[in-house]
Amino acid sequence: MTSGDEATRQRREAAMQELQEANDSHTKQEGISKGRRGLIIVNTGNGKGKTTAALGLMMRAHGRGLKTRLFQFLKHENAKFGEHRTLDALGLPYEGLGDGFTWRSRNLENSAEMAAHGWELAKAAIEAGEYDLIVLDEFTYPLKYGWVSWPEVEATLKARSPLMHVVITGRGALPELIELADTVSEIQPVKHAYSAGIGAQIGVEY
Repeated sequence: MTSGDEATRQRREAAMQELQEANDSHTKQEGISKGRRGLIIVNTGNGKGKTTAALGLMMRAHGRGLKTRLFQFLKHENAKFGEHRTLDALGLPYEGLGDGFTWRSRNLENSAEMAAHGWELAKAAIEAGEYDLIVLDEFTYPLKYGWVSWPEVEATLKARSPLMHVVITGRGALPELIELADTVSEIQPVKHAYSAGIGAQIGVEY
């Protein structure tokens, strides 16, 4: 038996014992509500995968017959990345509301105006209550930059249909947003191919 095989055997043995102990001690948590209710879900942090996770939720919701819509606050209206091609194939609505990445913007005032206009569109969709899940992709940036009023966003989210899920993605989520949210995931990088000089890959990054 090689040292690698022995390490695998020991890992398996320890894991099986740990799993059995967890099974033996598992009890269902009391006080968990049943039935559907709308959630505010935030994907933040500096790691890769925040938008990807939100798109995965859209696919899951669509598979369950829920009505979804995507608002992207950085990508422009003519963007045709991989996710857009898939959404087109599925017939799911989405809007590109930005002018690309803010750190490359040639006119930040225009970027701010586009974000404010995008929020008005998203707000109208939230208030109409016609969708079961709405994704506000990269929306943390307009909030962080003060391009959109947090009190107005907070009021809109609180007044939404009690069955509507809203997913917000992006780095640097406001503490107030984190406090309001039901579920928050902070995605942090461990390794990224870009650091090793590997550029963005079709179907992975875009």
